[in-house]
Amino acid sequence: MADQTIVGALILGLVEGLTEFIPVSSTGHILLLGHFIGFNSTGKTFEVLIQLGAILAILSVYFMRLINLAAALPSSARARRFVAGSLLAFLPAFAGVALHDIIKTILFESPMLICIMLIVGGVIPLWIDLLALKPIHTDIMDYPLSLCLKIGLFQCLALVPGTSRSGATIAGALLMGTDKRSAAEFSFFLAMPTMAGAFAYDLYKSRHLLSMDDVSIIAAGFIMAFISAGSWCATCSISFRSTALHLLRSGASSSVHWGLRG
Repeated sequence: MADQTIVGALILGLVEGLTEFIPVSSTGHILLLGHFIGFNSTGKTFEVLIQLGAILAILSVYFMRLINLAAALPSSARARRFVAGSLLAFLPAFAGVALHDIIKTILFESPMLICIMLIVGGVIPLWIDLLALKPIHTDIMDYPLSLCLKIGLFQCLALVPGTSRSGATIAGALLMGTDKRSAAEFSFFLAMPTMAGAFAYDLYKSRHLLSMDDVSIIAAGFIMAFISAGSWCATCSISFRSTALHLLRSGASSSVHWGLRG
């Protein structure tokens, strides 16, 4: 707890909220920033739990759509297929349960790996922008179930910190014939069960490690992530080129920093 402060939690919560809805790896950014400012959370639980604060901000944008979707389930085959597809896309995320300890104790503690993945995550969008892709699927309500499952498999790439969850799902969806708008929208919907599950499981695994001081730190970051994400998600837009250049700069500059430290 000595290496955690409310100010540090607020800073990281702000960054989490601002980066959750663009494909730049919010986890990679807050892990690297935490290293830079000397913020060391108990069991790296803070970095996982505050992400749900940002995800909950989606509800402010999609709340009425979720209500309408729920109301349509009894009578609409499209609505039922979309829910089934979302569940299929979510299933591969259970790989995170099996790899939880490796991710938290090894990968989260590897700043250079995070830097490398940020750079890789910057190159791939530039490559995708060069491809002459022709969208086939433009409405998430009509995504085939097989496509949803494959997008969920792409999401598993984000188990490696520095790999953007939304970036992986959007890139995978684009390569399989979706347009950017619907790919980003499906990624947002998929984020809700994925991050809720990650929150619940990580909280369960860390329940014996957390003190009341840790809870106050997490609450501060969680609330800030919710506020900043809520202010940002309604206006953000997807630009693969700009996010790619940002990732390349972030990964390269952080790599230089850690190289000089070594």
